[in-house]
Amino acid sequence: MLDSSFDDKLGDYGLARLVDHSKGLKNTLLAGVGYIALECLSSGKASEESDVYSFGVVALEIACGKRSIEPKFHELDALLLPWVWESYGNGKVLDVADKKIGMEFDPKQMECLVIVGLWCAHPNLKLRPSIRNWNKRASICWNNGNV
Repeated sequence: MLDSSFDDKLGDYGLARLVDHSKGLKNTLLAGVGYIALECLSSGKASEESDVYSFGVVALEIACGKRSIEPKFHELDALLLPWVWESYGNGKVLDVADKKIGMEFDPKQMECLVIVGLWCAHPNLKLRPSIRNWNKRASICWNNGNV
């Protein structure tokens, strides 16, 4: 996970294997709602799909240079995922790229990072990739520049 300066902090994307599901989500909430899949909040149980969701949010934070929740912004711009989904839906994936890096990036790789991030953070947990599937697709994407 990233702190306010975008420095990496310890995060456990294998949390689903370690949580005592009978006790619910008490410790997981410390990570911040922005990293927790909606089904995890409603059920109180972590899963492989919710781990993949969290990974997708972090990938989007890196691509966009924004935290998952930015309280200083207007409410429509405060949440990273809806903003990125809207840009993607409008065919403007590269508009979400971190402004601090300007255009000093490979457009295909940035598009790939954003699309893979959205895929992992898909609102429908059944449409999220498995860790294995994500890893295979990301390797192809980085090497060929195609999603």
